[in-house]
Amino acid sequence: MAGLLAVDVGNTQTALGLFEGGVLARHWRLATEPQRTGDELRLFLGGLLDLGSLEGMCLASTVPTLIRSYEELAAGVGIALLVLGPGTRTGIPIRYDDPREVGPDRIANAVAARERHGAPCVVVDFGTSTNFDVVSAEGEYVGGVLAPGIEVSMEALFKRAARLVKVDYVAPETAIGKTTESALRSGLVYGFAGQVDGIVGRIRTELGDERAPVVATGGLAELIAPHSRTVDKIDPFLTLEGLRLVWELGR
Repeated sequence: MAGLLAVDVGNTQTALGLFEGGVLARHWRLATEPQRTGDELRLFLGGLLDLGSLEGMCLASTVPTLIRSYEELAAGVGIALLVLGPGTRTGIPIRYDDPREVGPDRIANAVAARERHGAPCVVVDFGTSTNFDVVSAEGEYVGGVLAPGIEVSMEALFKRAARLVKVDYVAPETAIGKTTESALRSGLVYGFAGQVDGIVGRIRTELGDERAPVVATGGLAELIAPHSRTVDKIDPFLTLEGLRLVWELGR
């Protein structure tokens, strides 16, 4: 069966999803390596799936150098490639001062959130940065919030504080830490959960809807979202689903 490969290239990680018949059949999460060439991508991804059987690829990339590499990959394999970016037909109006500034992953999230969870809604994407993206009651992308991501923030803390040690990203047993490690974990989980609740509260007020659903996605959503009072659902493949919807619309 011909399938679609959805590729979400982030600054730190790349998420890939193989869709067959509109259903996510397989998925992977890999480290982003900006220097990879099209030939390297073909060799690497060819070990995961049969590239020749694909109908096409839909790409969202925050790393400009890799867009060219995926174009080379698609040309070498002989499949269609749709790159989500300025001018791409998405089906969602973008009410941003300069729509070209909005990352393609954020648009994909908004497209999928509106389709899967309705409007209005708020997406919280836990990536290199923590992105909040807002869909209005009219189904329009109206902007959002950008905050430092969890891993970036913790790495900065460890570099500046010599006596602190890196910890695994797991939830603490209690809010009050009895060791340095448990205190760090508490600050990580409850600190970022509180950030989410504070920002979502302000967004809901500006939307005029205190019940607007909040959907979490991204690599660390499963860690933070359960401790948030405002997150309603976790949708780990939201961005990939958005890319599929954009592909279907373009086709």
